[in-house]
Amino acid sequence: MSKQTFLQGALILVMAGLVTRLLGFINRIVVARVMGAEGVGLYMMALPTLILAMTITQFGLPVAISKRVSEAEASGDEKKIKRILMVSLLITGSLSIVFTIGLFFLSPVAAHYFLTDERAVYPLLAVTPIIPIIAISSVIRGYFQGRQNMKPQAISQVIEQVVRISTVIFLTKWLMPYGVEYAAAGAMAAVVLGEFISLIYMMRHFNLQKGFRLRKSWKNQISKGKQTFNELMSIALPTTGSRFIGSLTYFFEPILVAQSLAIAGLAVAESTKQYGELTGYVLPLLFLPTFLTHALAVSLVPAISEAGAKGHKSTIQYRILQAIRLSLASGGVMTIIFMIFPAAVLLTIYGTSSGAFMLQFMAPIFLLHYIQTPLQASLQALDMARPAMWNTLIGAVIKFLVLVSLSSQPEFGIHGVAIAISTGVVVVTLLHMAVLIRHRVFKLPVQLMVKFIVVTGLTGALGYALKLFFISGSHSVVALMSIAVILTVFYLTLLFISRLLTKEEWNMIPWNRFSFKR
Repeated sequence: MSKQTFLQGALILVMAGLVTRLLGFINRIVVARVMGAEGVGLYMMALPTLILAMTITQFGLPVAISKRVSEAEASGDEKKIKRILMVSLLITGSLSIVFTIGLFFLSPVAAHYFLTDERAVYPLLAVTPIIPIIAISSVIRGYFQGRQNMKPQAISQVIEQVVRISTVIFLTKWLMPYGVEYAAAGAMAAVVLGEFISLIYMMRHFNLQKGFRLRKSWKNQISKGKQTFNELMSIALPTTGSRFIGSLTYFFEPILVAQSLAIAGLAVAESTKQYGELTGYVLPLLFLPTFLTHALAVSLVPAISEAGAKGHKSTIQYRILQAIRLSLASGGVMTIIFMIFPAAVLLTIYGTSSGAFMLQFMAPIFLLHYIQTPLQASLQALDMARPAMWNTLIGAVIKFLVLVSLSSQPEFGIHGVAIAISTGVVVVTLLHMAVLIRHRVFKLPVQLMVKFIVVTGLTGALGYALKLFFISGSHSVVALMSIAVILTVFYLTLLFISRLLTKEEWNMIPWNRFSFKR
């Protein structure tokens, strides 16, 4: 089985993440233009329920499997790897059956009583079959991550997005005449189909490379799996606790938003539309750079775990700081563009400038979100998943308090939701960093932060100067793209000059051997 270094593995996931983000963005544009803000709102209202069920089904096992498989491979214990897979499949398989049935029967109740829009039942029912698919794929994904082979996961992500975008256009347009709720269900069905085809690829690749037979003596492996179960749970429980809190927050968010906006005097259709603008237009733009942060987080777990086992504290600090540098670097130029040209960006991509203020307000705050995922992965790799879970809980509580108190007031409305989301990002990220500093894992990177502020400040100044040549009335796509290219080149140059990106890191990548060949 092919194995990559930390930087190679991260780069493979970055490339795949970039492709899938772009494809996913095209998918969102299609969905937004076909269904409109109301359809997007229905789609996004159903999505948190799915995420919650998926989080409970996976039970934090991908991270646990990755760590334990890596340890077993280091000692050459193939039997233990097989036992890890069997126990994990038993756990996720059992949970997926329970939650698939539960979601199917509870969807009407959730749509009617919690989401305040009964039409949301259609996308909820359409996405139900994805739960067992995700359950199996999460185990296989954790196995490949543990063996530091990121290529199957990367290729499967691309396959999933290609299938999704190929089917979503047909399904949404075909079902739109029957009503916006059916179009939203069609968009969810495209998600299910994409995940299913992706799983088929992962299973085929797994069967070719695993080197052992899972079906042989599987009962014996499970009967001896109590210790393996305990080892997995020591990591999975606090990890899934953090994700469960996040998913539970995501689940209750549209419910609280709908209820709070109703108190503020907005009708159901209008609140659904405004929530669709925030979650379907603004947040996807802000989440674009996270393809890099996710890739770094996945690669950090085995890298930091290995360094911790060997007692290499300097390597741990270097990896964490490296992840922070690359995360900030990936999001800096996009943040500047969103702050200077929010209306132009939204109008160019979605055909509407709705949500421009929220995009401009949230963009600089989301720089903290870009480093949040690598920080949390570092905590999990260093057996500090429990503090990470408590940090997530504190952030969720504060977020909900701010959301309810502000969005229920007519003068804030949907802007109160944007403020609440931003507040949650700030609180959780700072708490994660505080834990690492308190345990003396690394020191506050003051010099790094100062350099980044200077680089983004200079790039922002150039952006405002270039804005004088931008004709706001026409919102020319060519003009906006030209400015984006100029700012990106200038920004990258400053990154190398300030050593926020280094030539050494670039030269570490063996381009002559780097490919997606199996």
